[in-house]
Amino acid sequence: MDTFGPRDLLECYARGVFPMADAREDESVFLIDPEKRGVIPLNGFHVSRRLARTVRGDPFEIRIDSAFPQVVLECAASKPGRTETWINGVIEHLYAQLFEIGHAHSVECWREGQLVGGLYGVSLGGAFFGESMFSRETDASKIALVHLVARLVADGFKLLDAQFITDHLTQFGTEEIPRAEYHRRLARALPVAADFQRAATGTGAAALQVISQAS
Repeated sequence: MDTFGPRDLLECYARGVFPMADAREDESVFLIDPEKRGVIPLNGFHVSRRLARTVRGDPFEIRIDSAFPQVVLECAASKPGRTETWINGVIEHLYAQLFEIGHAHSVECWREGQLVGGLYGVSLGGAFFGESMFSRETDASKIALVHLVARLVADGFKLLDAQFITDHLTQFGTEEIPRAEYHRRLARALPVAADFQRAATGTGAAALQVISQAS
């Protein structure tokens, strides 16, 4: 991977593939193009009543791109039920480079000056590729996802790729689609001139309003 740089990685995303590693200490990286792909709908994103109440209460300060490297490290950290991670040093370095050229972003939840949750991903055209998320406090990653979706809707994105469907993501209306359908949606999204703004996403109520208007 010595000659593989951030532009090469963007070309991979444009082809519908993404990198993973077997373990944190493994220096090798492989590319994946799953037969089934998890996609989070931007025009049908579901927020439960309980979570909506929490989001409206603004329990965290939401920041964009203020601590990208820290978010990646938190996502790579081991936790109960998951001792290994697919984020190794090579991947960490590549996404730091993507961040520097404006194609990787983080949505962060802060409380009293401490980073307590968030997520990061890659933007390309009108597509956003969600990579990983973490929580140190209840609902932190969920709230970060709500603010991400509001940002993507407001900024004109057309596709939110979740890579794989999980129980955690199904509550938001995530669907699993065949590879061919994913590639069709990706082809429609890439030419779109969306722009992920490095600015605060506003209050939780404002984020929910943006999402409801798109549904």
